[in-house]
Amino acid sequence: MTDNPLPNILIVEDEPLLAYMLEELLTEEGFKIAGVATRLEMALTMIAAGGCDAAILDANLAGVSAAPAAAALTARGVPFLVLSGYSPDQQKDAFPGVPLLQKPCRPNTLIQALNDILQAAPAPGQ
Repeated sequence: MTDNPLPNILIVEDEPLLAYMLEELLTEEGFKIAGVATRLEMALTMIAAGGCDAAILDANLAGVSAAPAAAALTARGVPFLVLSGYSPDQQKDAFPGVPLLQKPCRPNTLIQALNDILQAAPAPGQ
């Protein structure tokens, strides 16, 4: 990653301690944090503003489905994964074709999934 800028990751998570832990983990692993959204409205505003290369999305934000945020990310061509307390089987219809990880998740599993979606994403302008 020496010649490439560090990927900017948007964290969409309503649990402050988990959001902080994700922020710390990603920073330690060489990512930049594009922002942390704790509510759906905040996430939609940050997504619309751009500036993120990928996102980690909680499926449920304070009792509200994060599906509109997923749709906004998809519309902008931003890859994302879902990190949720729900099982992947419970989420596959809500987030088809998206990597689904269940909380708690091993840090190395999360980092690998994040790297996978970044590598699979088309280069800007394609």
